Amino acid sequence: MSPWGYGAAKGDKKMRTKTVKKATEKKTAAAKPAATRKAKSAAKKSAAKTVVFTVHAERGKKVCLAGDFNGWDPSAKKMAFKARTGAYKASVKLAPGTYQYKFVIDGAWCADPENVNAVPNDQGTFNSVITVK
Repeated sequence: MSPWGYGAAKGDKKMRTKTVKKATEKKTAAAKPAATRKAKSAAKKSAAKTVVFTVHAERGKKVCLAGDFNGWDPSAKKMAFKARTGAYKASVKLAPGTYQYKFVIDGAWCADPENVNAVPNDQGTFNSVITVK
């Protein structure tokens, strides 16, 4: 092996070129799966849609959004009051599918009064339903 690490003598340019090409091909082959993973991840992200939830409630209330998309955690997604519309608003990225949700206003669980799509739950009340396409 030569002192330059190419496996050939200094003057053997052809041998060095082949060795460098093989090393480059190995690096490129190793990089392809990572590029493929990134493309798949980007496809999943692009499939998710931003869904805006809105509910009218008095200013100063603590309003949150809970649903099967966040484990029904009543404090996971706080909603912001928008003075211009007089409503609370929250945006959530959701993949295509059907989701159940409720608003939590000062600790009281409320179905969406503006959404007629609802299903009964095991608490004897109704959950609002939204379908993301």
